[in-house]
Amino acid sequence: MGDERRHFQTFKRIVVKVGTSSVAHDTGKPNLYRIETLVRQLADLHNQGKEVILVTSGAIGTGAGKLGLPGRPKTIPEKQAAAAVGQGVLMHIYEKIFAEYGVTVGQVLLTREDFADRRRFLNARNAMHALLQFGVIPIINENDTVAVDEIKLGDNDNLSALVASLIDAELLILLSDIDGLFTADPRINPDARLIKEIREITPEIEALAGGAGRLGTGGMSTKLQAAKIAMHSGVVTVLANLKEKDVVRSILNGEPVGTVFWASANKMENKKRWIAFNSSVCGRLYVDEGAAQALLKHGKSLLPSGITRVEGNFEMGNTVSIVGPDGREIAKGIVYYSSDEIDLIKGEQSRDIQRIIGHKDYDEVVHRNNMVLEI
Repeated sequence: MGDERRHFQTFKRIVVKVGTSSVAHDTGKPNLYRIETLVRQLADLHNQGKEVILVTSGAIGTGAGKLGLPGRPKTIPEKQAAAAVGQGVLMHIYEKIFAEYGVTVGQVLLTREDFADRRRFLNARNAMHALLQFGVIPIINENDTVAVDEIKLGDNDNLSALVASLIDAELLILLSDIDGLFTADPRINPDARLIKEIREITPEIEALAGGAGRLGTGGMSTKLQAAKIAMHSGVVTVLANLKEKDVVRSILNGEPVGTVFWASANKMENKKRWIAFNSSVCGRLYVDEGAAQALLKHGKSLLPSGITRVEGNFEMGNTVSIVGPDGREIAKGIVYYSSDEIDLIKGEQSRDIQRIIGHKDYDEVVHRNNMVLEI
């Protein structure tokens, strides 16, 4: 019997993320049974007229198995080599199985820079929309062969949430080897209970996060980060176990599978979502208590008078972190002036900007329309 509140059958655009532990055995070899089961469900959604995007992990794990490495590679060159080999193996498998169901797939490799640069971000979105219009299922992975920082820090949970936000998906399904979010680690605590739904990710919820699997990089903490991005982007997220029979179909039918993270009632507009989740922070602006309260309580723009210190080298149009007097980040925003200019006008009145730096394009250093308060 489906949960009446889970009206997911009407969702048209769906992102499905599958983890390394779900598509690869502990040996690093592809888990063909699981991949085939997943592909059949996604092909069926495609046949219903839904737009499906698959974000797959497993390139490094699969490549490690192909290269005969014991477990996950340690050094960056080893990870890059494993990714290069594994990506080809994975795509060949996906393409072959999807083809049996008459579905065309397209490979899309992304890096953090594709989201951080606004122009590349928009290009990626246009490319994704074009693939969907052609009836293609995009298969997305992080470009681990070239993305050094992303290999060290990256995970496809966050990538899938950024993709869901990028293309305005309605549903994000995170599939791994766990049934959802529990009150404790069910592998070691028999009293652990599955949390069926979450409307807000609180510090208490974040404290429930654990570590990653043997071949993967993402644990529960990255799944919660991904859910938070999706929630603020207006996307419903479901965390579930790929081992569950017909799990994708069950989720779409509204059955009480896994943990649902409901979308926030206050969906961020596109530009603010980009500032919050995609743009690279190039520096910091430290502000006094008066400025902090003006931003947090009254929704004001940041004026030069409230800035006490500038950190980093950045240009007009870059994104910066705005830090309160207690050292805590309170916002991110796009600056109207460079770091050198802000250093000269910090603590001064807006009317004096022209006199100090020779020009005044704006009264504000960061306008409230180009600012996102810490979430």
